[in-house]
Amino acid sequence: MSAEEIANKLWNLCNVLRDDGVTYHQYLNELTYILFLKLSEVKKFEEHIPEEYRWQRFVKEHDNAEAFLRYRKFLAEVSAMTTSDSIKEIYTDASTSLRKPVNFNTLVQAIDKLDWYEENDRDVMGDIYESLLEKNAGEKKSGAGQYFTPRPLINIMIDLMAPKVGERWNDPAAGTFGFMISADHYLRSKYDNYFKLDEKERKFQEEEAFSGVELVGDAHRLALMNARLHGMESRIYLQDTLTEFGKSLKDFDGVLANPPFGTKQGGERPTRDDFTFPTANKQLNFLQHIYRSLKKDGKARAAVVLPDNVLFEDGDGQKIRRDLMDKCNLHTILRLPTGIFYAAGVKTNVLFFTREKTETNNTQNVWFYDMRTNAPSYGKRTPFTEKAFEDFVLAYTGGIPFDKVEADYDGLVNEKNRAKIKDERWNRISRADIEKKSYSLDLGLIADSSLTNSDDLGEPIDIAKEALNELQSITEQLNAMIKELN
Repeated sequence: MSAEEIANKLWNLCNVLRDDGVTYHQYLNELTYILFLKLSEVKKFEEHIPEEYRWQRFVKEHDNAEAFLRYRKFLAEVSAMTTSDSIKEIYTDASTSLRKPVNFNTLVQAIDKLDWYEENDRDVMGDIYESLLEKNAGEKKSGAGQYFTPRPLINIMIDLMAPKVGERWNDPAAGTFGFMISADHYLRSKYDNYFKLDEKERKFQEEEAFSGVELVGDAHRLALMNARLHGMESRIYLQDTLTEFGKSLKDFDGVLANPPFGTKQGGERPTRDDFTFPTANKQLNFLQHIYRSLKKDGKARAAVVLPDNVLFEDGDGQKIRRDLMDKCNLHTILRLPTGIFYAAGVKTNVLFFTREKTETNNTQNVWFYDMRTNAPSYGKRTPFTEKAFEDFVLAYTGGIPFDKVEADYDGLVNEKNRAKIKDERWNRISRADIEKKSYSLDLGLIADSSLTNSDDLGEPIDIAKEALNELQSITEQLNAMIKELN
């Protein structure tokens, strides 16, 4: 059975629990608690769990009420019983949403019967969990879409950032840790699941290379589980990056992020004192944090998903964009199509930049690629896949097809190669021209074909037609007068 088939089977079990009043989001939390018990058996770390709470005790228990009572007691007490930091974090403030013992037994028996390995003995638990997270994000009522960036977009951002072994990468708004897990997968695929590395290098990659911060407790729990299922012992902090804690996040080789949209509650500003331009706009604060958290070595880099308002907001927004262009080489802005995130009307972009060694005048030109205007409407009928990025990647890399991007990051961002690309969606705008527009980066969009379509314009096009008819009539009268005079 494939990972997708198993994920569908697990997800469909939620329908069985609907009469127990369990929402999709609660169900995913419940699955996380139960799956982790199964994981402890599969991955052989059951010694960290008291014997009476181990997986087989629940599987073989014939009394549903007794098993459910033991499960509830386990959730309440496990954090105090175990010496494992991972287990303590996963079960922090854990409680069950189930009310009927029979439903707990249904989940246990269903999970126990699943085959967690493919024919090639590849462990697919991580793939299954990732698929469950995606399904939860797709449920609008769950509200989880804000924690889940579309996988095709994540993969393209990572391919173009080209992480290296030995580098430290961070996501300051980690959600379910998707960016870091995909970056880890990118490197595992290049180094035979890290078997090509020595013991010290492998330990670094598994424990220190990737880190994240997540503010919301449930999302933090899902992120921890997601990381553990993918063989990562990364530090994922249950913290707020925009507080004093965020000052400790620094000297990274790379950052990948999709910060939360909106403003701080009540319009309050961040509580850390190291921002030059503190503002109530969350994304602008995250942008400041991100470029300040990178090493000043000319190699540290970031790719960040941000909404349109970051590109044009006045006041502090203008100052932050100028500061970004001073400290970094903001070399590329990708104008993303609408409808690919949980909020269909939200217009987003990806900013790609490198932190330079100096503090001023590092951005000379910004390349814009417009994937938004006259773009397909992505959804169930038109799935959003990596193929959608083919032309953008070709422009970004200066001619390297997206399925052959193997070069180092430095080799991909080449002005001369980029200038050779002929694509109306690909435009270079100078720092001088951006400065004339008060550092607005709401640029690079091509002409919308709908504006020349009379069916879309309605009344305005009718007015234009009347004006043209009137002009033609005047022209004919003038020609007749000239003919009479001759």
